Amino acid sequence: MTESQRPSGEYPMYPSYGNGEAAYPPPPSYQPVPPASPAPTGPFGPAPAEPPAARRRVRKPVALVAAVALAAAIVGGGTATVLGRLTDSPAPTAAGSGVVPGTTVSQSDKGTVAGVAKALSPTIVEIGATSTAGQSTGSGVVITSDGEIVTNNHVIADASQIKVTLSTGRTYTADVVGTDPDKDLALIKLQGASGLKTATLGDSSQVAVGDQVVAIGSPEGLTGTVTSGIVSALDRDVTVAKEGDNGQSQGQEQQGGGRQWPFEFGGQQFNGDTGESTTTYKAIQTDASLNPGNSGGALINMNGEIIGINSAMYSASSAAGQGSSAAGSVGLGFAIPVNTLKADLDTLRAGNGS
Repeated sequence: MTESQRPSGEYPMYPSYGNGEAAYPPPPSYQPVPPASPAPTGPFGPAPAEPPAARRRVRKPVALVAAVALAAAIVGGGTATVLGRLTDSPAPTAAGSGVVPGTTVSQSDKGTVAGVAKALSPTIVEIGATSTAGQSTGSGVVITSDGEIVTNNHVIADASQIKVTLSTGRTYTADVVGTDPDKDLALIKLQGASGLKTATLGDSSQVAVGDQVVAIGSPEGLTGTVTSGIVSALDRDVTVAKEGDNGQSQGQEQQGGGRQWPFEFGGQQFNGDTGESTTTYKAIQTDASLNPGNSGGALINMNGEIIGINSAMYSASSAAGQGSSAAGSVGLGFAIPVNTLKADLDTLRAGNGS
């Protein structure tokens, strides 16, 4: 330490005698206190005893350090407990700026469509739902390694059986965990799955018009199809069916006479009748090509983070009353913001809806 611990006046100046030299030895300025034990000696005699005030100064810092060390030990233990709980618990589900970690794009591939597709394709699945109306096809996003998958409610509504195909071609049976028709969201769980790659759930509040995005899904049953574009607009009001119509699932590309992808926008109905039971939500609009079968898949930013769940499309040919085979994307697609999903995830896991 650079600061002296000796009290002021410990080395007093003594008067000189005659020749200007100090008297030697100088007379003591006070009676020395007898030491409790023999004092160590040096070349110039016994070492002076340490004043009581100095001893007190030493004790206080030592006591302070001990208290700080104890507090650090307590806080450290609490931190370890919290971290342990976070590690053992499911991914965070609160809405806001928090990003739920998962598969990431490598630094060398970041910012490229090919890099995003390579990293995220294993986290996107094809969903086949069987109902009394026949078969429907949609997409989903893997969010836990043991097989939790997010999709649209209208993809699996009224389904009696759900089959999920991974990007590797492996097929699982899935059970419905929870649905939220008001937000057109659903959570399903694969039976006996483990070690799956999971998607990173980003922060949709940071999305801006003009951001480049990638969409991955299974349009028309073409598993793992990748398209790209930009964010065209934000906060678009989109209306879709909440449940099946007359016992028919409102999923994608139904076979056996079912309707296709009901969707309402701007006061008009497209791709089939939305029916009487509908829900409206704020959506991200994109010009990335979406077609029947993309619903429930991912809209991804260039860092490889999911920013939306693809849910609806506009088709001018279908609106004009032409056959469903002529319907296709014209660059007006819509996705549920991922922050809506994160805010709803605990409710879905509990098997409830809003």
